[in-house]
Amino acid sequence: MAVENGRRSVSPESSGRDSPVPRQWRNQLGSEDAPPKDKHYRKYASGIDRALSLFETALQEWADYISFLNRLLKALQARSSSITTIPAKATVAKRLSQCLNPSLPSGVHQKALEVYNYVFTVIGKDGLSKDLPLYLPGLASVLSFASLSVRAPFLDLLERHFLDVDPRSLRPAMKSIVLALLPGLEEETSEDFERTLKLLERFKVAIRPPESQEITPAHSTGDDFFWQCFFLASITGHSRRTGALAYLSRLLPRLGSSVTSEANKSESDSESATRLSQLVTSPEPGLLIRCFAAGLVDEQLLIQRGYLDLLVTHLPLHSEVLQTRAKAGDLELLLRAAVGVTVRRDMSLNRRLWSWLLGPEPAASAEHEGALDSPTSATTQPHFFSSRTNYFEEFGLQPLTRALLSMIKSEVGNNPSERARPYRICLSLMDRWEIGGLVVPEVFMSIVDSVKKFKEKAATKADFTEVLRSASVFFDGVESGLIYSEMLSLMVQAISPGDLSASDRGAKFDLVKFILAHFNVREEEMITIHAPLTVLAILCMIEEAREKDKAANGPDRLSSSLYEQALEIAASLLDLVPERAFFMDAGNRSNPPVESKVIAATPNLELLQKIKTFYVTDQGNLEASQPPYVPQNVAELLLQKACNLVCESLGQTESGANVAIKTQVFMLVLSKAPINLYLDTKKLLAALHSCLASETTVPFTTYSSAVSLSSHLYTLSRIAPEDLSELVVPLVRHAWSFLAASEPKYHVETVRSLWLLQTALTPSNRDIEAAICSLMLEHDISGTYAQRSADPGRSFCVLWSHSLQDNPSGVDRRAPKTPNGEKIPRLGGMDNYEVMLTRPLFLMLDSLADERTQLFMTVKTWLNTLIGMDKLLGIFVSKFAELKFLRRQHGTPDPQDVHFTNEDDLDLGLYYVRALSSVLRWAPDAAWGVLSKRTIRSSPPVAEIAGTDEDVTLQEFFLHVCLQCMACDEIPGDQLSKIRIAQLYHAALTVLHQILLNPFAGPLSKLKLEHLLIEKLSKSLTGPDPYVQVLLLDVVFAALKLRELVPVELPSSPVAEKQLSLTGERSKSFRTSVTNERPQAQLPPPPPTLLKCILAGLSSPSSRPVLDSWVSFLSECLPLYADSIFQVLIPLVETLCSQISSTFSNLQRLFRTPDQALSQAPGAPETTLISLLNGLEQVLANGHDRLLAEEARAQVVKSPEQPQGFFGNMGLSVFSNDAPQSRSATANDRLTVLLAFQDAVRICFTIWSWGQGSDAARQDGTSAASFGFTSLRMRNRARRLLEHLFAAETLECLETVIGIWKEALDSPDQTKHAEVFNLLPALDGSRPKHTMPALFNAIYSRTNPGALDPSRRSTLTIELLDTDVVIFLVDYTRSLEDDTMDEIWGDCVAFLKDLLGNPFPHRGTLPSLLEFAAVLGEKVDNTNFGEQRRMRRELADLFLRLLTAMFTTRPTSFTEGSGSSSYSSSFGVNEKRVSDPQSLRQVSTVNRAPGDRADDVVGILAGIVPNLPKILVENDRILQAAGAVSGNVIGPTLRSKAFPDTVSRSTLVLLQELARLPGNQKSWKKDVGDAFNDSRFFGSGSGLVRGGWFPLLRQWAGMDKERMVEILGRITPPTTAGIVFGVGATSARLEADRKTQLNLRRVATLILACAYDAFAADLGPILEKLVELLGATSTSSPSSTTRAEVYMVFRALVLRTSPVHLAGVWPVINAELHQAISSVVAPDHSPQAETYNNASVLQACKLLDLLVCLAPDDFQLHEWLFVTDTIDAVYRPAGGYKPVALVDEVSEELGAAGIPGGVGVVEEIGVRRPLLGEVIKCNNEGGMLLERREELVGRVLRPFFGQLSIWAFESRYAMGGVEREGLEGGLVGDLFTEEGVVRAL
Repeated sequence: MAVENGRRSVSPESSGRDSPVPRQWRNQLGSEDAPPKDKHYRKYASGIDRALSLFETALQEWADYISFLNRLLKALQARSSSITTIPAKATVAKRLSQCLNPSLPSGVHQKALEVYNYVFTVIGKDGLSKDLPLYLPGLASVLSFASLSVRAPFLDLLERHFLDVDPRSLRPAMKSIVLALLPGLEEETSEDFERTLKLLERFKVAIRPPESQEITPAHSTGDDFFWQCFFLASITGHSRRTGALAYLSRLLPRLGSSVTSEANKSESDSESATRLSQLVTSPEPGLLIRCFAAGLVDEQLLIQRGYLDLLVTHLPLHSEVLQTRAKAGDLELLLRAAVGVTVRRDMSLNRRLWSWLLGPEPAASAEHEGALDSPTSATTQPHFFSSRTNYFEEFGLQPLTRALLSMIKSEVGNNPSERARPYRICLSLMDRWEIGGLVVPEVFMSIVDSVKKFKEKAATKADFTEVLRSASVFFDGVESGLIYSEMLSLMVQAISPGDLSASDRGAKFDLVKFILAHFNVREEEMITIHAPLTVLAILCMIEEAREKDKAANGPDRLSSSLYEQALEIAASLLDLVPERAFFMDAGNRSNPPVESKVIAATPNLELLQKIKTFYVTDQGNLEASQPPYVPQNVAELLLQKACNLVCESLGQTESGANVAIKTQVFMLVLSKAPINLYLDTKKLLAALHSCLASETTVPFTTYSSAVSLSSHLYTLSRIAPEDLSELVVPLVRHAWSFLAASEPKYHVETVRSLWLLQTALTPSNRDIEAAICSLMLEHDISGTYAQRSADPGRSFCVLWSHSLQDNPSGVDRRAPKTPNGEKIPRLGGMDNYEVMLTRPLFLMLDSLADERTQLFMTVKTWLNTLIGMDKLLGIFVSKFAELKFLRRQHGTPDPQDVHFTNEDDLDLGLYYVRALSSVLRWAPDAAWGVLSKRTIRSSPPVAEIAGTDEDVTLQEFFLHVCLQCMACDEIPGDQLSKIRIAQLYHAALTVLHQILLNPFAGPLSKLKLEHLLIEKLSKSLTGPDPYVQVLLLDVVFAALKLRELVPVELPSSPVAEKQLSLTGERSKSFRTSVTNERPQAQLPPPPPTLLKCILAGLSSPSSRPVLDSWVSFLSECLPLYADSIFQVLIPLVETLCSQISSTFSNLQRLFRTPDQALSQAPGAPETTLISLLNGLEQVLANGHDRLLAEEARAQVVKSPEQPQGFFGNMGLSVFSNDAPQSRSATANDRLTVLLAFQDAVRICFTIWSWGQGSDAARQDGTSAASFGFTSLRMRNRARRLLEHLFAAETLECLETVIGIWKEALDSPDQTKHAEVFNLLPALDGSRPKHTMPALFNAIYSRTNPGALDPSRRSTLTIELLDTDVVIFLVDYTRSLEDDTMDEIWGDCVAFLKDLLGNPFPHRGTLPSLLEFAAVLGEKVDNTNFGEQRRMRRELADLFLRLLTAMFTTRPTSFTEGSGSSSYSSSFGVNEKRVSDPQSLRQVSTVNRAPGDRADDVVGILAGIVPNLPKILVENDRILQAAGAVSGNVIGPTLRSKAFPDTVSRSTLVLLQELARLPGNQKSWKKDVGDAFNDSRFFGSGSGLVRGGWFPLLRQWAGMDKERMVEILGRITPPTTAGIVFGVGATSARLEADRKTQLNLRRVATLILACAYDAFAADLGPILEKLVELLGATSTSSPSSTTRAEVYMVFRALVLRTSPVHLAGVWPVINAELHQAISSVVAPDHSPQAETYNNASVLQACKLLDLLVCLAPDDFQLHEWLFVTDTIDAVYRPAGGYKPVALVDEVSEELGAAGIPGGVGVVEEIGVRRPLLGEVIKCNNEGGMLLERREELVGRVLRPFFGQLSIWAFESRYAMGGVEREGLEGGLVGDLFTEEGVVRAL
């Protein structure tokens, strides 16, 4: 068999001579006997040395190996017959083991075995016993790869020589021997199978103690050690488990007899069975269990099947081993592994599992095997099924349940598939009802609880969905009766008396809610049978608990919140119940209903006992038993219990929420129960009356519940109409209190409830209207001193406003059902307002006739803010149309014949006309627009009044009404009739006058009353009646007008939210300057007390009800301050803003506080806020108008010859001298106005952001509708004011908003800063086309103000840096929609071009401006407007110029001390020691300070580089940009003197992004290569390396397969030629050591960074170099100092290479580990001690620790050389046992020592991890360990050696996985530290 192309074998060369070992170890590896002083022997040894030297020089092909072996054999045969030793036996053994490399042909293997055979013949039995550790490791792996021609000689070798070896020598190697022979048992049909099996048996006999007694022909009492080794081998030897299974199936004792034959066994049989059990379970029974558990979790299905067969035949569930000898935890481990096979869904596995769990089958039933799984067959073989079920219940139920519960409750992390595994297992167990029926009830609630807990900590919603899906499949397979039984059990625990805390009870409720919300509980049987019974049980338990609470009346009482939660669950269940669930099946007579009286008198405890029996005893199984009550009885009981609960809660002072939930439960029962069932309505009505009769206002939820209940009872015909009518008055009385204007919390909900009640009463019923009227008139006093309170009027205003906006649809349409089941849609106030509001409306308007009352002021104000003026006037139309005397004129031929008679209802007509007159007198100007534009559809009454069949306007109709009233010229009749008609005339003339004329007032003169009246007005602020202020305000203003003023056109008064002062012409004045000059006449200044009075009035709480009048007064007085507006502006704005802020805070507090007591505050917070905003708007408008007028007069027109750029005269003003000048008066005035604007913008933003983001969750949910209405109204008003402010001063307002955004970045609320970007798109005045130029002006105002026109400069009143504005520009642009690029493209390009004309002033913001250009490029890429190609090219040019400008104006520089780059952010300076590699990519900019973001050039570039193809499009440009970044950022960073401290997370992210760019390999490969080859590279932090450098190195190495070869080529072999002494020689040796160490670290780093097996092809050259370096001594160059790095490379290879490729490595590793560990006890200054320094010894121990932890298959064959890998590690045999494992020997030599700090050997190891890491962690000494050998040995090595064997055994006994992440992390930590690297002289 030739080797391809003469390729050299991977077997490496040796280092030559082995170092002599000064002492004889029991483990003889590498030791040499003293050579005889005989010339024949010396000649013999010399021949062998010559033969061995050929291995190092002459091996090129496999034929060379055979030649070498022939020469070696001849040299061995040249001995004299008296010589029985082998010279250089360690080297001979090593070379022979290397010749047994799997990659060599079988001919070489045969020849090697021939040489082995001769060697063993020479040394004899005693010599082999002594040198077994030397020769066995080389032979142990042969069977795993041997061909047929090799197997026979190998087995001959073992039979001939090894069976006779001293048992004391065989015992430590027994596990290795078992593992070596198991591959020969894998093929049962092979010709060597029986021979291998017998050989294994002979080895068992060979180590059997002499005093052993035979139990059976195959088993003796001394075989326990063999079996323990065999079980250990099966546990750890994954690849050899097939052979282990074959051996066990033939020779494992049967450990359990049949259940039926237990009683028939003889005493001898029983003793024999006991001894066999002891044989396989002594001293550690857990190994047998773990052997089976390991086989059952194997990946191969055939192995799992084989171990299940073994369980059934050899280890039944009832066996004494499992039931008595094994620990409970071990049996659970076995069951957990066994049931785990069900997840494969393989019937062959499941069938065997059922057989094992259910026990042996009776022989008679063999032919019925196919029917065993059917539950129906239980009728034919009841005894058989009973016995098998009992078998499982007796032997397997409890441990299986505990095993499943431990799986369910185990913390398996957030892996959804692992979390769902026990659910899938339980689902599979349900396939067999005998098992699932017993197990599922025990684990059901634990599974549900597990799903609920996982939801709380699931990483993503998808993870939870996956787990829930698996749990739902299991849930759907569970019987519905069991589900509801468990839910009811939870409810019992939560409600019943006991020691449970409130939080524990709440947790039970939460679990039930979780089930209802996430699982399917809606199957037919569930919703018709179980859900009603569960609700009934809940109601009975609540009733019983309440009775016990009354009796206890102490601290043990349950809180009302717990009752509410229980009732919420009951309501949720009732929602599921259909109406058909309560109808009796007429065909079912087997279970007739109980009489109503009998069932009603049944005690709660009896009801609960029957339900408990049904669910606990019968598990709710409808096939096993009937439900305890028929549907009719359940419905009767539910009605009775729910009715009792409602009556009780209405009769007591319970919280509103408690009443609401009880009412909801009762209404659900009522709507679904048959109508013919008895209900005690008298008791219900009495409870309702009792509750509503309370003098104090009930909670809103109680009131709402009463309304719903009353309406529901009536619509279901449970109460008569008169019963409902009796409830109307108390219900409306309570509703009236909730409609108070000062309490806006429940306005919307209350109005809806009234319309719900009206729906039940039908539209023809006017009871609610009458009740409202009586409430409005309740406290009125008529007569001379009439008094009508304003509160009823304000409540009616609320009712009117929300009724006209009430349009039920969707969710709001709460539809009660009629007895027939039809839904009655709720009446909407929008369409039916006349039904409820007509008469109360006229009572309101009556107050306009008497100006002395408070109600007059309220109604007057209401008319000015009225919603639905057309609806109000429409009521007048309908009332006039009902008056017959108005329709008489047009039907009479002669108008003179028209006469009024006593039958005409003139009083009613007069009443309506006066009411209309009052409306028109006090209505705003908008009312005239309604009158003139709204038309009335023609109808006979209207046509008769108007005299035309056409549609007429309201104005025309009312004019005709007036004409009709004046139709009769003669007034006949008595005096009373005359008075009535005269008054009708008078009223009609008044209305007609109002219609035909537009009233205005003229000034009075010379009375000078203003001083006295202002004083009176100031005093009125402290008076009890705020409405007197209105009259005084009118008088004061009239007095002020008495002065001789030039008439000035006054703006309209801002009296209504709908009619703003800043619309129309006013908004124009905000945008443009005033061009008309002010009147020339000089006005006398207003009195000084006027301003104080205005400020006091705006601030006083007593002015709140009449605040609109104050604002109107302020608006009318502002023209008086035309010349001093800037002096009064600041105090006015401060006062208004402070009042707005306090009012708004109160409004916020109101909506956040649940169930707040009703306050008696005088003003409504909504209208107060809007009035104050109106006033603020008026003040700002006047101030800004005056400012514009002054600036217009002072403005100097710019010369038209000056060139105009985007920023005006930029070219001429770049270097202009901005000398400080004194601020002009106009500039001071502008500053004043702008400060006022800033205050207004801030307060408006606060209002606009109400209820947004995280603030929405703080509101009280019970008033959500009212909150939505109020907040929307306030936000809209603030938004309109902001629009006007932005339109007037875009730049200054925008800077104020930027200031708000900057402050929000420091807020703990993460959503606050994002609200700014939601605000700007909502404002018309801040569209991107307006905002962008303003942002550019703001930037230039801070960087290069001279380039701006003075009119476009910012006043810099906001403390913002240029970086703040630019970062805001970037975030704002990113928040814009892609389509807005069309608006801003031209401005943005012009800005960037102008900026690049002189970039130096912008050097601090250039990185962020580059990010801005990148965002533009991304957004343009998503659009298709304009000339795309030209635009993209233009942007690409600008981007590249910006990039160049940034690098030119901000060159990379590093501070030597800190190593921080000018391009590194504050995040980058100290990122060297990043511990979490996952955090590398998380370079977040959220909530970072703008200054930090602007300075983080590397982070900005890292975010831009991935989008370069979108921005630059063309490859040349992309590569140009990438080259610039590499040359200006990456290169200087990596070549800095402070490297690697200059490398941050951002730098590596940037480098990774550059590496991903197509075609950019040239630049980044050079950068990575330079950094990797830099000697300082290994000073990088390990976290930064794993998360940042490793991906780069993987990509770098993957692009060039010669990387590893190149690095290996730099490593020179050790040489001793020309060694001289002196400083020069030492310096050269140190330099060689340093280079070799660094190159070896590079090799290890590349192996770790690249993919698994990436360097398998290079393993030969790597191993060759390592072997060369292992030959170094303390004086060679390079020296043995490099051994530590060699061991690191070995660690990397073991971690990242498959074991199959490592066969040639083990001989080298074995020899090196032996030498290194032996050196620990070598004498000081001996060659061995000098060769292995502290670092080398520590790394060798870490390599051994890694191998023991990972346990590769081939290493397990050699493991016994180093640690005791059998049961002897824990259970030491008696008789002076001495372990031969090297570590244990060294430990004995050093003296026993435990791990410091009391670290246990294994503490419930979940994963296998290295022991040495734990030891070093306890001795956290850092570099001190490497300095002194005594410290290293005493603190680290002694505890390590003393515990390693036990640690290895216990970690495998625990059967945990390997923590590979920690192993790799430990190696990275060792590589990336400069402590062990030699420093040159």
